[in-house]
Amino acid sequence: PNRPLNFLLVPAASWAIHPMSSALASAPADPAARIPRQISYIIGNEGCERFSFYGMRNILTMFLVTSLLAHLPEGDRAGAAKDVFHTFVIGVYFFPLLGGWLADRFFGKYNTIFWLSLVYCLGHLCLALFDTNRTGFYTGLCLIALGAGGIKPCVASFVGDQFDSTNKHRAKVVFDAFYWIINFGSFFASLLMPLFLKQLGASVAFGIPGALMFIATVVLWLGRKQYVLVPPAPPNPHSFLNVSRTALRSGTPGLVLAGAGGVLAVAALMLAPTFGIVIALCLALVSLATFGGLGVWRQLEGARGAHPDEAVEGVRAVLRVLVLFALVTPFHSLFDQKASTWVLQGDVMTKPGWFQSSQMQALNPLLVMILIPFNNLVLYPALKRFGYEMTALRRMTAGIAFSGLAWIVVGLMQVVLDGGHALTIAWQVLPYALLTLGEVLVSATGLEFAYSQAPAAMKGVLMSCWNLTTTIGNLWVLIVNAGVKNDTVTNFIASTGFGVTAFQMFFFAAFAFAAALAFGLVARNYRTVDYYRKT
Repeated sequence: PNRPLNFLLVPAASWAIHPMSSALASAPADPAARIPRQISYIIGNEGCERFSFYGMRNILTMFLVTSLLAHLPEGDRAGAAKDVFHTFVIGVYFFPLLGGWLADRFFGKYNTIFWLSLVYCLGHLCLALFDTNRTGFYTGLCLIALGAGGIKPCVASFVGDQFDSTNKHRAKVVFDAFYWIINFGSFFASLLMPLFLKQLGASVAFGIPGALMFIATVVLWLGRKQYVLVPPAPPNPHSFLNVSRTALRSGTPGLVLAGAGGVLAVAALMLAPTFGIVIALCLALVSLATFGGLGVWRQLEGARGAHPDEAVEGVRAVLRVLVLFALVTPFHSLFDQKASTWVLQGDVMTKPGWFQSSQMQALNPLLVMILIPFNNLVLYPALKRFGYEMTALRRMTAGIAFSGLAWIVVGLMQVVLDGGHALTIAWQVLPYALLTLGEVLVSATGLEFAYSQAPAAMKGVLMSCWNLTTTIGNLWVLIVNAGVKNDTVTNFIASTGFGVTAFQMFFFAAFAFAAALAFGLVARNYRTVDYYRKT
């Protein structure tokens, strides 16, 4: 959850897409320039919002297993809880598409953040009020996914809007503060909220994050008269979608490929009665994006003339990066299960009576704050001295592989547990360390790399696609969970000698290793470009 470069890179894109006036653009940087006063309101808002989000997210799986899904047979509760959790995460990382569109085209960033924050608060209220009512509780999760996801692409770019060319060099301090406050909120939410759930009950445990989200909204509102408000941008005739549409219409092969994607999308929707509406919709999205993208790539040259060469090459750059993004999705399958599968494993491990398995998640933000400076100041320079340059693509390849290694470790631990042997939860420190190292190598590198590979007008598209890698990663989790309910699959797993949980863990490890291999092979032939601003 601790992806700092989302907050480091959006403002640069914001400046590029919404340039300041010529007077400001040419004004020299002022070394004595202060951080804009209104930034304190946005950082205060972010700190409270992140605590509220991770506070409810990190106790969700255990609450579902022990309370809301208690009507199910005991053996079915863990799988059902994982389905609910990962469906929720899918929504959180899908709704940035909506939030960014509303902000850019209609309401502006501040209004979008404020009104969706109220939706966010309403979602928290539903969790606190309906902790014994499944319909009310799931409605709350939907509202939180809409609110949290909708404001995700807006907050950081809203910060960027507060700077101009005289003080933009001070922005790094602000985004360092953002990075720190995200991990601070996640760390303490992971430590405290499981205890509140156990000792004070679900209404209080979900009510506290709701109160924090309300405070976050009030703090944002208090600064309303001080913010720099950039108006919504007019429609761009040379946007990614417009160029892609022109390319598809320029010839038959591309239209055939896009049509095939449409047919597969319809077929995916017909699977809804069997696999559920969320899996069906996500598969439909994947079908449309994959075959539509192939169609655009097939005849992109047909868009020249109708659109500037820069716009055409920008679409080409985005499509090239999307191939790499597709190979990152397995990483998110593994990473997000630390809040579901790993929590459930920790619940059957030995631990002090006061300690809750959900609290192990506090290791993640703590290790992120340690590993990022360690990698930048120690590991990467040491490897460079030995003649090995850790390029962005090499880091991402290694990060995906490290996530697979983490799942080998938890799989071996599960085999021990399935054999009737006791294990202390302290053993989970090793896979958490490996997985967090993978996160730092993938998430703290991927968006920066993508940012450099697309021109200014296409950077927003890539940011949206980066969020969608998490959505698709959680889709794979739902598909695997649905697969193990099939008798043929369960009989095969039984024939291997592994339990279902251990088999799934080794399967996800293999999934990550295959993705790392494919990513590395594609990366070897990937020709990097540099679309950073020259000034």
